[in-house]
Amino acid sequence: QISVFSVWLMLLWGKVTVLPFGYKERGMRNQQVLIDSLPQGKLSASNYRLAESDIAAPAAGQVLVKTTAFAITAGTRAGLQGSASYAGAPTTGVVMNSTGVGEVVESTVAEFAVGDAVVAPTGWQTLSLHEGRALTKIDPSHDPVHYLGPLGVNGLTAYFGLLHIGQPKAGETVMVSAAAGSVGHLVGQIARINGCHVVGVMGSDAKAQVLVDQLGFDVAVNYKDANFRQSLKEATANGVDFYFDNTGGMILGSALFRMNVGGRIACCGVVSQYDTDSPEPGPRGIPGLLVNNRITMRGFLVFDFAQHYAEARQQINTWLESGELTSLTDEVNGLEAAPEGFVDLLAGGNVGTRIVRV
Repeated sequence: QISVFSVWLMLLWGKVTVLPFGYKERGMRNQQVLIDSLPQGKLSASNYRLAESDIAAPAAGQVLVKTTAFAITAGTRAGLQGSASYAGAPTTGVVMNSTGVGEVVESTVAEFAVGDAVVAPTGWQTLSLHEGRALTKIDPSHDPVHYLGPLGVNGLTAYFGLLHIGQPKAGETVMVSAAAGSVGHLVGQIARINGCHVVGVMGSDAKAQVLVDQLGFDVAVNYKDANFRQSLKEATANGVDFYFDNTGGMILGSALFRMNVGGRIACCGVVSQYDTDSPEPGPRGIPGLLVNNRITMRGFLVFDFAQHYAEARQQINTWLESGELTSLTDEVNGLEAAPEGFVDLLAGGNVGTRIVRV
């Protein structure tokens, strides 16, 4: 307990912020990264600012979570430009959104005890309050960070986009763009596990080597190479049966001309158009190429498959434990490093899932 005299002294010295009952006893302050301004053109770290705020005790039905780590994903850039309708209208003065993993520090929900590891929409902050239904308890036998990668949104997106949308058959050629990214490096491996010939497209020779030597891709093609189109043609000598598109733009255009009759395309993301206010035009040949080659082109969101998450996680975890699937994690440390980490990711600086360790 703090004496009245002590409080009077601290008020006199200007060291007390008047808080609702309970804050001083709990001694908790929340550090946050807020969206300070909406980007014009490319994202800059200056579009964000660090802040500190009070955090209330959980009300009935709520859980207070201390963030351990959170993911930085290219898709959240679309939310800043208003092109992701599911993310709502972009705005400033709010915590940057993301999925994180953390530890329950206070709870009024019977299903969640203090110390439980959970997945939550933490955003870029050290503490966050959630309704119990927004949390997923992490199996104690699992690495919590896997819930930001292969067992989280990235892995589930790869799993459902490939197996439910693409439905590849053994021996077919699967092409993946942004293949060294958080989703792409998992798509290619799951395609390999299912007996497919896997072609990855990425933006550096170093990434290409990782895909082939470490992850088992059959071939990787650098889209920044001057001979990209010829290299892609050679890499897909038998055409492409399924293309997992994370980029849109020029790479999607190139894939369309390599598709076999009856080919399928899953449209997952448009990273080529996120970090700009003047995106390149869509590819040529639509709908002609789709009609002539009877190509199915389908967009999807991972949330479409929410009722099947548990079975997908079980299968993905089996692959992880057997060593058939490798999860690459690209880490930065400290909340204050998140803005620069996001800018670097959009410039292609990551390999695998980028996370911030808080």
